[in-house]
Amino acid sequence: MMKHIFLILLQAVIFITAFSQDTSSNVHDTTVIYKNQAFTLSDVVVRNNFNVPAFIELVKNDTTFYKAFRNLRVLSFSSYNNILLKDKKGNEKASLLSTTRQNYANDCRTMETTEEKVSGDFYDKNHHYNYTTADMYASLFFTRGEVCGETNIVKGREFSVKGKSGTEKHKEQLKQLFFNPGTKIPGLPFIGNKVALFDEDVSKLYDFKIDKQEYYGQTCYIFTIKPRVNLSSGEKNDIVIDEMSTWFNAKSLEIIGRNYSLSYKAGVFDFDVSMEVQLEKIGELLVPKVLRYNGYWDVVFKKEERAAFTATLFDFKR
Repeated sequence: MMKHIFLILLQAVIFITAFSQDTSSNVHDTTVIYKNQAFTLSDVVVRNNFNVPAFIELVKNDTTFYKAFRNLRVLSFSSYNNILLKDKKGNEKASLLSTTRQNYANDCRTMETTEEKVSGDFYDKNHHYNYTTADMYASLFFTRGEVCGETNIVKGREFSVKGKSGTEKHKEQLKQLFFNPGTKIPGLPFIGNKVALFDEDVSKLYDFKIDKQEYYGQTCYIFTIKPRVNLSSGEKNDIVIDEMSTWFNAKSLEIIGRNYSLSYKAGVFDFDVSMEVQLEKIGELLVPKVLRYNGYWDVVFKKEERAAFTATLFDFKR
């Protein structure tokens, strides 16, 4: 009797295994052509009758990512700040560990530092930043003195290097790389047009894929961009974006996360950086929750900088 039951169970296991193998073989990615560009859709996206043209236009014209950082101008929040500057061997040159609180009231914002630990030459004798990376970090998350009259409006605030030079020009270019990866960057020698991902001469170098997955407990569409695996050596020299993944909330289609790696060597402007950004909703406003950065950049006539930082934002209040 036991032998008979065992044989029945064994047959059932074999049947289930064979069935699962057979059905999985029918799961295929689907390629969709939109404006002469190929997009790969996972099976789960295809079954959801996903509107590819509408989604791609959303990706190309998205402002929610940039607006999430602009929202920091009209909110109170606390931040854990961890900035590390390194030498070529990875040893610490300077660092900052601090806790800050931005207070927003009556259309003005101020900041208090509740805790701070500094090493190396992070500041100069006038308490200004010795490193552009630290200056960039401060422009995103710190407030010096009292700043009034700002808004979180992004319309009409296109990035521009017009009238800027030196460090201010480079900061504007770096901000565009950060907030709008995939758009042309004016005034960036040898690189500016190579990041325009949706231009036909650039898009042919990349694979674009749309999938559906969980991201920190939220159901999302993930849009992934990677260089094609069969590129020639000449084509590889035109790659700037090594990988970029963006998670869109499946219901609102707002960006709630983005990871990307960028690198290029042009002699006058070299960089190799990786970033991870997590966003969250505070009431009706989308805000950055965690930002991690690691990499280096080197601009001609400027000293090379290697850095890693993490910003952790919390306790938001309107």
